[in-house]
Amino acid sequence: MATKAAKRGSTGGGLLRQQRAMISRDAKIAYGEVQRAIRQLGKTIAEIQRDARKAEQKIQADARAQIQQLRKEARTQLGVLEARQREATQTLKRLSAAAGDSWRDVKQSADSLLADARNTAASVVERFRSALGQ
Repeated sequence: MATKAAKRGSTGGGLLRQQRAMISRDAKIAYGEVQRAIRQLGKTIAEIQRDARKAEQKIQADARAQIQQLRKEARTQLGVLEARQREATQTLKRLSAAAGDSWRDVKQSADSLLADARNTAASVVERFRSALGQ
């Protein structure tokens, strides 16, 4: 009977172990320091990525809040402009019925109302443009 006739084959770890054993102590220390620096660099990259995500989320939240504020302001200003439009229409109807042939007075009143409405509209547009940075 054969007792342990077959030896186990080498797994290849012996050569690597032998090479490591041949490395000087200073080289091992330097190698360890480089490995630590690489790990620290990985941690730094992960931290930068986390901070970038947080900054992006904050910017998005701020933008959403600004959009909500602009929409609210726009609804208010549009309400004012629509009220002025209704007022101008009613004034025109009243003046045209009362003026008869005096269209010059009607036109002056309408021009005054419309100029005021245009100024308000221009103000609203300018506010939105400045909010958008244009």
